[in-house]
Amino acid sequence: MHTGPAAKEGAAGPVAVQADRGEGDTLSILLAGLRAVNPALVLLFAADGAELGALHGGLRAGLPAGCVLAGCSSAGEIGPCGYATDSVVAIGFPAGHFRARTLVLPNLSALPVSEWMAALRRLHLDFAADPHCALFGLLLVDGLAGQEDALVATIDAALPSVPTLGGSAGDGLDFDRTSLLVDGEVVSNAAVFTLVETDLAVSEVTFAHFSPTETRAVVTAAIPEKRRILELNAEPAAEEYARIIGIPPERLTPTEFARHPLLLRMGRRHHVRAISALTEDGGLSLMSAIDTGTVLTLGRAEDLTEGFAEALAALPRPPLMVLGFDCILRRLALEREGLTQTMSELFRRYRVAGFNTYGEQHSGMHVNQTFVGLAFMAQAGAGGTGRTDAA
Repeated sequence: MHTGPAAKEGAAGPVAVQADRGEGDTLSILLAGLRAVNPALVLLFAADGAELGALHGGLRAGLPAGCVLAGCSSAGEIGPCGYATDSVVAIGFPAGHFRARTLVLPNLSALPVSEWMAALRRLHLDFAADPHCALFGLLLVDGLAGQEDALVATIDAALPSVPTLGGSAGDGLDFDRTSLLVDGEVVSNAAVFTLVETDLAVSEVTFAHFSPTETRAVVTAAIPEKRRILELNAEPAAEEYARIIGIPPERLTPTEFARHPLLLRMGRRHHVRAISALTEDGGLSLMSAIDTGTVLTLGRAEDLTEGFAEALAALPRPPLMVLGFDCILRRLALEREGLTQTMSELFRRYRVAGFNTYGEQHSGMHVNQTFVGLAFMAQAGAGGTGRTDAA
């Protein structure tokens, strides 16, 4: 069992527990670490989505009544020791400082936006948030449904005062099937939205290791509903992409996609529109929305770790934990550069726990190749006041 430092030191923040496959009784390992914080909310991230359902019953029986359980399959895990694979990571949020409720947003393929908005507003109203506490939303979404952009925009429109961040469920590097856990069921083609309140201080942490180059390309043909580019600059998309990054088309791999992302400028910021695969017809499948006429900029990779360390060091106080959603393509880039251990050491130092995603959500946007996190810290001058309602 690997357990985060917060539990060992008796701190007020969340605790992360990791059980590696083959290590022993996964359920017993997770319960042993989670019970120490009397959680109001537990998030589960598992390499194998089938494990989510298998663990739910035992966790429900072994944890306090009213504890909210939610989770998803991953493309890799972030546990107390940093990057992990073939494991289950559980994060427990102590009832003394957190309150949470979940909502399933079903039928992603049909985009029932009006129904989602009504349900989100009811949840917010019924939650009756304490104005003296921080309120935020956590989103876990099917990473293969291809509807994150519309979903995040819907949540932002329904709850404009609630900052929401999260990640798209993964399936290793198979891109075959992703799973989400909520209310004891394992589902796909859906999202799980969790409304969370805490009396701890919170601060968002985001980091993307790219800057724009002078190279641009216009999407001259696309299939938006499939997130597929057919042509760039009126040429077959894969061939033109290979040309502008300077390699033969036969050398295009997920690692090259991770090194040379396409960026979309919105306002003053560039957001990654990551490539997930080549298509049989010579096109490019993306992990975010795309449309004909879009102007994209080729990205240049910068230091993968230094800027991230600076972002964490800039937090107002050392975090009790950072809940992290980290794109699998960032992890692939780190592996290529031999920096996996360096990043894992940063994760350990700043108590980062979470999972590798097929995409990230924050500030009303769906993005790729980005780390998105939420740091939980003691209030200034205090160790946390403690909640009186553990519901």
